[in-house]
Amino acid sequence: MKNWLRNFMSGRYGIDNLGNFLFVVYLILAVLSIFVPYIYILMWIVLIYEFFRVFSRNTYQRQSENNWYLARTSGIRKWGNRQVNKWKYRKTHKYLKCPYCHQYLRVPKGKGAITITCPKCHQSFDRRT
Repeated sequence: MKNWLRNFMSGRYGIDNLGNFLFVVYLILAVLSIFVPYIYILMWIVLIYEFFRVFSRNTYQRQSENNWYLARTSGIRKWGNRQVNKWKYRKTHKYLKCPYCHQYLRVPKGKGAITITCPKCHQSFDRRT
């Protein structure tokens, strides 16, 4: 069975970031279909498109779709990763924004007033950590 599945999926596109997003949309629509009639049609369309992408042999086109999705959501994903890192390192580091180029910088907490040099624009500024 394992070999059959491996042979079947050989040359097919499989799962990617857009596929994961479509699956989450499908789950949300599945829950909403309990309360809103006729939304199940949209739910099935999303699921069929997801299966179409997974089993497609046109990997170039599927990769192009995924790259389009990644380009459109890069800002949201960067913001989300930054929020995760802020929470993860909240006890040891502080996140500041460079006043010149608006680059986010991570500096150690509890050092008092320090001079920070931005690695992107090489400008220096003073902040209290």
